[in-house]
Amino acid sequence: MFFSGGTALTGLSRELKKFTHNSIHFVSPFDSGGSSAKLRHAFDMPAIGDLRSRLMALADETVLGHPEIYRLFSYRFSVTENQERLKRRLQNMVNGKDDLINDIANPMRKLICNHLGYFYQSMPKDFDLRGASIGNLILAGGYLNNHKDLEPIVFLFSKLVHVLGTVRTITNDDYHLSVELENGEIIHGQHLITGKEVAPILSPIKHIHLSETLNGSRPTETKLRKRNRGLFEDADLICYPPGSFYTSLLANLLPTGVGKAIANNGCPKVFVPNLNSDPEQLGMTLQDSLMTIIKYIQEDIIDDAPANTVLNYLMVDTKNGQYPGGIPTDLLQELNIELIDVKLIDKRHDKTYDNKRLVSALLSLT
Repeated sequence: MFFSGGTALTGLSRELKKFTHNSIHFVSPFDSGGSSAKLRHAFDMPAIGDLRSRLMALADETVLGHPEIYRLFSYRFSVTENQERLKRRLQNMVNGKDDLINDIANPMRKLICNHLGYFYQSMPKDFDLRGASIGNLILAGGYLNNHKDLEPIVFLFSKLVHVLGTVRTITNDDYHLSVELENGEIIHGQHLITGKEVAPILSPIKHIHLSETLNGSRPTETKLRKRNRGLFEDADLICYPPGSFYTSLLANLLPTGVGKAIANNGCPKVFVPNLNSDPEQLGMTLQDSLMTIIKYIQEDIIDDAPANTVLNYLMVDTKNGQYPGGIPTDLLQELNIELIDVKLIDKRHDKTYDNKRLVSALLSLT
């Protein structure tokens, strides 16, 4: 089981499906930038861009996975095309008259056109289609058509492209991320925290929480859905992977019930820290990162569960990688967390983990 959000695990997911078709991916639905922001603003819905990206990364890309549907779901409209032309093309897709649609056999074509048509009918007149992902539009249409529930359309989407794993959003709620910085500043919105669309934050993050809106509303809570709880029980391994530390990893740990579900599973739980400089981890050492993960999970547990019930392995490559503050060996010993120091980095690409090595090392723990 992996907790993640953006593109950091795309390559690992493509490698993972070569070895297992049973991986579980919880994806943060709190993205407030890029194309997801357009859909969220138009329909008051959770972000689906990262969800679609993970579904496509795990899709069967052979003939068994319906490559014609894969092409459609991966297709993006031009960012420079005239808006009226894009609307006409979308309408042709809805009517089954576009080349991308014609290649798809019924009844799958009818199902896709139905969900795309629901989006088209609900689309605000001023909705900007430039750069839009067709896969995102289909997911949005299915979400609206299923009483604002993502699960039915994610299930259908997964079946249509034969997703080799399970992908879910950690919550179905239309919430946003907010952080309080150590200098007292409060920032609302994932897109303002990551340092990708705007300048990086200038003060370390002190706390992260969920908010109902982007305009500074008070903190809110959400619960782990009962149907997702069973996935925690079935996991043979829980991985806290590389990626945006607060907005991807910790964001998935915020819903009530997640920490308890993690602690209740006796499987190995491993943290693979970032190699690259993550703007969200300003001023943080590796020890800080470890303790922050443990802190947010333990906040959900009524009794004081030992730290090694929520995190018991740290996986690193000290020979080829550098970790801020070094390896906290004393802390690991104190918390009974085992260090796994193994070659994970290809020196030709020493700023990232080698996906083959990382997948192999993770699977060895199961």
